[in-house]
Amino acid sequence: MAGGWGAKAQAGGMLLALLGWISSCVTTFVPLWKNLNLDLNEMEVWNMGLWQVCITQEEGVVECQAHGSFLALPPELRISRLLMCLSNGLGLLGCLLAALGLEGWRTCEDKPGRKRQLLLGGGVTLGMAGITTLVPVSWVAYNTVLDFWDETVPDIVPRWEFGEATFLGWFAGAFLATGGLLLACSTHSTKTAMPLAPACHQAPAAPGLAGGHHLHPRNADLVI
Repeated sequence: MAGGWGAKAQAGGMLLALLGWISSCVTTFVPLWKNLNLDLNEMEVWNMGLWQVCITQEEGVVECQAHGSFLALPPELRISRLLMCLSNGLGLLGCLLAALGLEGWRTCEDKPGRKRQLLLGGGVTLGMAGITTLVPVSWVAYNTVLDFWDETVPDIVPRWEFGEATFLGWFAGAFLATGGLLLACSTHSTKTAMPLAPACHQAPAAPGLAGGHHLHPRNADLVI
């Protein structure tokens, strides 16, 4: 029962981890972190990401321009770039480590302890990747809410709103953290029983006493 649960947990954890890692990579590079609709020109929609700003016109034409300077970006965007790149690297490393520790792989089959260490290390690394995804996405979303409800800004000024990448980033972080947790917990069910020690064998009888006949001193005197 424990072994079956462990295999299912590993399969589910790897699936969630891969989905989370792919979603995190997409979130990092798509310019959909913030959306802005202009009241004066409803035919244009502005989209902002970590790397560029894009303008989508009604005809379907999309024009993108990269951010001018890294130092000119707001602090949340600068740190979000670093954290999201770190998350992508940790997610890839966690998936590789966890894959080597799966029960179906022949790697380190003769060393079950090493496989559990790889699986546990992969789960912990994936959990860290999930955290480093949730932090920047939540930070940018929090600042977007503050700017949207800022009373010092006139009402006629357009406000940035949540983009699709914000929700995708939340799902990616949740998938990575959940997948890493499942993989780490599955290590408790993959422990194999220690091999039993060989049974102790009795020492063979002396050649002269084979056959079950025992000579006693008293019987030897009678023979003479």
